[in-house]
Amino acid sequence: MHGPEAQLAAFIAKFTPEVAALGTQAVASLTRRLPQADRLVYDNYNALAVAFAADEKASNAIFSIAFYPRWVSLFFGRGAELDDPSGALAGQGAIMRHIVLTSADDLDRPDIAALIDQALAKAKKPLPAQGQGRLLIKSVSANQRPRRP
Repeated sequence: MHGPEAQLAAFIAKFTPEVAALGTQAVASLTRRLPQADRLVYDNYNALAVAFAADEKASNAIFSIAFYPRWVSLFFGRGAELDDPSGALAGQGAIMRHIVLTSADDLDRPDIAALIDQALAKAKKPLPAQGQGRLLIKSVSANQRPRRP
């Protein structure tokens, strides 16, 4: 397997076609919107996550798309700080919040687009104004839960 794109495609191929398609579309949508972001890939025990950050540091991730066996979620790295009048965000953690996506079009919903804009404005390290981000495979867990239900 050569290159990070091929590695990411192989990680995604472990999921059902429905989860793989939704997650791939969500990653592509955020990549089009934020071409300057580095995309950090973590093929972890519980999920495959593609984080969007200003650099290669996970602590600077603003968003991530997480692939689970039955669904795909959009995570906000500092979601607990966001104003969420529509109640779209789920989670009770001190920092992160997420939205389970039903379609990649969810990213274009006005309430979710507003949350994305807020998260960008509140980013610990803002994205570069221009440029092309990198796709970086950051970690692959030796032990993983099954990727299909």
